[in-house]
Amino acid sequence: MPEPHIRTARPADDEELAVLDRATWSTLHAVAPRPQPPYPPFFDERHRPDDFLVAEADGRLLGYIRLIHPTPLPAHAHVLAIQGFAVAVEARGRGVGRALIRAAVAEARRRGARRLTLRVLAHNTPARTLYTSEGFAVEGVLPEEFLIDGRYVDDVCMGRGL
Repeated sequence: MPEPHIRTARPADDEELAVLDRATWSTLHAVAPRPQPPYPPFFDERHRPDDFLVAEADGRLLGYIRLIHPTPLPAHAHVLAIQGFAVAVEARGRGVGRALIRAAVAEARRRGARRLTLRVLAHNTPARTLYTSEGFAVEGVLPEEFLIDGRYVDDVCMGRGL
C-alpha cells in the first residue's frame, strides 16, 4: 500500500466517507446505534468538509479524522478536539491512523490551538495505545458513562499540549 496523502475533505467525498463510516462501525468505539437505511449524508451543518482530514491512497479514502472546537466559547478557542476518527479495516496497522493523528496535531498547531483533546471508550485498547504513543495522556475518566451491548463502559478523556 502506498503512503497515504492527507488532505482536507471535499464535498465530493461525502458518499465514500459515509460508506467508510458504516463499514468501520463497531461497539469498540461507537456509542450511537449501528446506522440503518435510509442513510443520512455524511456531511451536514454540524459535520462540514473543512472539519475533516482524510487519508487517501490510490484514489481511495482510507480514513478520516474530525477536528473541531468543542465549544463556541471565546475563552475556550485555544482548544481543539478530535471528534471522529476511522481507518478502513484493510488499512489498519499500516500507519494510516498514526498519519491522521499527526496531521491533526499539525493542523491544530496551524490553527493556533494550544491543546488537543479527545474522548475514547476505555475498552478501545488499540486507539488508546495509539493516542498514548502520540503524546496524549489520560486527563479524566467518566465511569460507566455509556451502556453498550448490555455493559457499562467508561469514557476516557485524553489530551495533550501543542
